[in-house]
Amino acid sequence: MTGIAFDNERYLKEQSEAILERARRFDNKLYLEFGGKLLYDYHASRVLPGFDPNVKLRLLCQLQDKADIILCIYAGDIERRKVRADFGITYDSDAFKLIDDLREHGLDVAAVVITRFNGQPGAVTFKRKLENQNVKVYTHCPIPGYPTDVQRIVSDEGYGANTYIETSHPLVVVTAPGPNSGKMATCLSQVYHDHKQGINAGYAKFETFPIWNLPLRHPVNVAYEAATADLKDVNMIDPFHLEAYNEKAVNYNRDIEVFPLLRRILARISGDQMGYRSPTDMGVNRAGFAIIDEKAAAEASKQELLRRYFRYATEVVLGLAEQDSVNRMNVLLEEFELRPEDRVVVTPARKAAEAAESRRDEGNRGIYCGAAMQLADGSMVVGKNSSLMHASSSLVLNAIKHLAEIPKRIDLLSPNTIASVASLKKDILGKPAISLDLEETLIALSISATTNPTARLAMEELKRLDGCEVHLTHIPSPGDEKGLRQLGVNLTCDPYFASKRLYAA
Repeated sequence: MTGIAFDNERYLKEQSEAILERARRFDNKLYLEFGGKLLYDYHASRVLPGFDPNVKLRLLCQLQDKADIILCIYAGDIERRKVRADFGITYDSDAFKLIDDLREHGLDVAAVVITRFNGQPGAVTFKRKLENQNVKVYTHCPIPGYPTDVQRIVSDEGYGANTYIETSHPLVVVTAPGPNSGKMATCLSQVYHDHKQGINAGYAKFETFPIWNLPLRHPVNVAYEAATADLKDVNMIDPFHLEAYNEKAVNYNRDIEVFPLLRRILARISGDQMGYRSPTDMGVNRAGFAIIDEKAAAEASKQELLRRYFRYATEVVLGLAEQDSVNRMNVLLEEFELRPEDRVVVTPARKAAEAAESRRDEGNRGIYCGAAMQLADGSMVVGKNSSLMHASSSLVLNAIKHLAEIPKRIDLLSPNTIASVASLKKDILGKPAISLDLEETLIALSISATTNPTARLAMEELKRLDGCEVHLTHIPSPGDEKGLRQLGVNLTCDPYFASKRLYAA
């Protein structure tokens, strides 16, 4: 198990001071592009143990009397229903969720911008739904010649054609559900309009990864490469920073490649380059100064490499990713002499599947599946599928029995409850299998808990599964995946289907 590696309070203090100092450089009007996730940054919490996934929200709450928030979303991502993997929801749904979450903390979104809008039907529906809830929505169309035709971009035909978004605070946070959402273009469009009005507005990037003052091939930075392997991002030493300051700083290829062009755009907007001599200069990133245990962060990041390997391998089977992503992950694993089996829950899960097959439950006509979970104290719990229950279901029940110190021989679900659910699935809903997935099992457990004190005792232990490591020998069914996601575990799986059926309800 990995120790605490990150000091949130130090980070909040240093990052907020750095942001306000940057805003003061530009007559107190700064458009701050937020890289990564604004809320629920689980990647950061996995590679920097102790990192609060919502520490950026806490920072915004500290600055709420000084900040407006703009949310960008690419129309193409809405149209193709791009999914945020850690929640299993589409980007448009994540935008709705982000607005709701911010409102719950007393923050509001000043506007939503649909970028590269070409009248896509899904984007039109998204826009109407927001406007019906009194959310301001703007559409920015593609700029011909973007991003190379600087003369057109920085003109009334380029940024000038975008509707100006009114804001009232010195700091404007521009965020998005994910990468490639048009945040930078939105920021620069606003800076262009402000300068036309005589306002000396500035632009900067709120960054977390890569961490510029860690070594290039530090596992924390390599884990960022793994997280963006599908985008083919690569960390690099910032050559502009090295030349300007004779100091090594880590950045990534897209920011480095676009910097000369961005410098020209900024110079054309403001008459200078806002004092930036490198992409690293442009970022506001104090995360590296809040790492208090670099060894713990390195070990956690190596485990993240293994999680990403399994995720990409699964997405290839599901048709959601290209084999290139898996090939890239193989290279990164070799760099640190890692094997998939170095994820500690992998081998126990596979052995559980072997044990299930050796016992051959005649009612189970699918593939024999195993599951394993490492609890917070380091102990290992396994589960396997049967004619009555999915492997994820038996795993979670075994885990909470272990935590509640309930003997294995005691059932948490009564036979009558299981039989009733099975009858509903088979006789009434006409489903081909009666085996309970995890979502169904959790509902059945809550029902049992109303009359069974032992079941209630076990159910109270569910919250202790948050952050535990889980591996399945198969791709989870929708009910299993949803249940495990709600429990907050770190899930990986082998890239195999649990059934030969093409449709999983």
